[in-house]
Amino acid sequence: MTVGARLWGAVPEYIKNDDTRLIAGLLVFTYLVYTLAQTYLAVANNAAVLPAVANSLQNITFLIAVYAIMALALNLHWGYTGLFNIGIAGFMAVGVYSMSILAAPATGSPPGFGLPVPVAVIGAVIITAIVGGIAALPALQLEADYLAIVTVGFSEIIRLVFNASYFAGTVKDPEASGYNVIEIFGYTFGTGGGQGINTPTSSPADFLYSTTSLGDLLYGPTGGPNVLGELVYGAADSVGVNSSVVNGATYAFFLLLVVMTLYYVLLVRIGNSPFGRVLKAIREDEIVAQSLGKDTRWFKIKVFMVGCALMGLGGILWQGSFGFVNPNTFRPIVTFYIFTALIIGGSGSNTGSVIGGAVFAAFLFEGPKQLARVVQASVEGLLVTVSGPGASLPSPNNFYAAVVSLDPLAWLGFAIDNVSTLKFVFLGAVLVYLMQNRSDGLLGHRKEIASSVDLSERTPAGRPAADGGSADTGGETDE
Repeated sequence: MTVGARLWGAVPEYIKNDDTRLIAGLLVFTYLVYTLAQTYLAVANNAAVLPAVANSLQNITFLIAVYAIMALALNLHWGYTGLFNIGIAGFMAVGVYSMSILAAPATGSPPGFGLPVPVAVIGAVIITAIVGGIAALPALQLEADYLAIVTVGFSEIIRLVFNASYFAGTVKDPEASGYNVIEIFGYTFGTGGGQGINTPTSSPADFLYSTTSLGDLLYGPTGGPNVLGELVYGAADSVGVNSSVVNGATYAFFLLLVVMTLYYVLLVRIGNSPFGRVLKAIREDEIVAQSLGKDTRWFKIKVFMVGCALMGLGGILWQGSFGFVNPNTFRPIVTFYIFTALIIGGSGSNTGSVIGGAVFAAFLFEGPKQLARVVQASVEGLLVTVSGPGASLPSPNNFYAAVVSLDPLAWLGFAIDNVSTLKFVFLGAVLVYLMQNRSDGLLGHRKEIASSVDLSERTPAGRPAADGGSADTGGETDE
C-alpha cells in the first residue's frame, strides 16, 4: 500500500462520503498547519502572533479560492469534454484587460470607455466568451496534442498583442509619430503595452465596510467606514491586524464561499443536464456521440465558449484584484499551475477540482516556502544556542559553491535561499509519484459518467426491473 493510500485510508468514512465535509476538513487541516507554522515563526522572531497568523491565513485562503475556481473552469473543458486547452492564461488575460479597458476613464492613460465596474465585468465575460468561440472554430478541428499546441500558441498571441507598443494607448496626440491609440467607431482605448494597465480596485469588502450610494455601487465606494466597518476595523486594530488584511480576508472568503460555490453548483448543473451528458459522451468516444445524431462540433464550440467565459471571470477576480496588471502576468506557467491543480485533484470530478486547487495552493505552491521559513528559524535558533548571538545559516552564491564546501549547513542554506526554484523539482516529483501510483488524481476515481444512470449496476436476477417488466434471467432476447 502506498503512502497516499494509507493517508486516504486514515480519513474517516463519514468525511470521505460527504463532499462538503471533505472540503471543509481539508480547509480546517490547512488552516491548522499554517496557524501553527506562523505562530512558531512569530515567536521565533519576537513578532506579534495574531497579525502574522491573520495575514498568512488571508493569503492562503485567497490562493486556495482562485486555484479552485480556475481548476473548476478547466474541468469543464478537460474533465467533462476532453478538450486539452492549454490557453488558460490567454483567456484570463482577455477577461482582465477587457474589464480594465471598459472601466478605464476616457481621459485616462491609456483611455477607456468609463463604464461602471459591474457593467465592465459582465462585458469582459461576454468578450472572453466571443474570443473563445473565435478560437474554437479552427482549433476544435484538431484533437489532443494538436489542440494543445494551437491553444497555447493562441494564448501567447494574446499576450504579445497586449504587450505590443502599437496598441498601448499611451501616446494620445494623433500628430505624434508614436501615436498608438486604438480607435473604433469613434471610441478610443489602449492596452498599456508592456507598461501594463490599471484595474479597478473595489471589492466586496469596500461595500461591506464603507458607506455606499448608487454611484458608489457603480463606480466604487468613496465614503468612510460605516458602522460595521468601524466595529470590524476597530476590533482588528485592537489586536494589531491592519485594515488591509481585514479587507483582503473578506475578499478571499467571498471568493471561497460565494464565487467558488457558484462555480461548483454551475458545473454540477451543467454535468447533470442533457447538454452535460453529451459533453461526457464526447469525452468517452466522439464517434459514438456523432452516431447518435449529436453535432459534436457545435457542442464543443459552445462548451469552449462557456469555459473561456469562466476562465475570464476567474482572471478578473484573481489578477484583476491587485489594481495593476501587465502582460507578463499571463505567461504559460500560470496554465501549468492550474493544470497541475486539476491533475492532483482528478479531472472529471468537481470536488476533485476544489481539493486539487486547495492541495496545490497550500502544500505545493506556498508549502515549500513556508516549510523553508520554519526550518531556517529552527536551525538558526539552534546555531544561536550553540555558537552565540549572530550565528546564521551560510548562504552560498551558487550550487557549485554549496557542493564543494562539503558543509551540510551550506547545502541547507542554499536550498532555503533557492526554495522558489527548487519547488519545481518537488512539484515534478509529486506529479511523477501521482502518475505512477494514482494516475487519476486524488478523486479521479469519482469521474462523472456520461449516462444519467450507472450502467455498470445490473438488475439482479429475479428482481423486477425498474420499468415494471421482468429482469433479464439469461433466457431468450427479442433480437
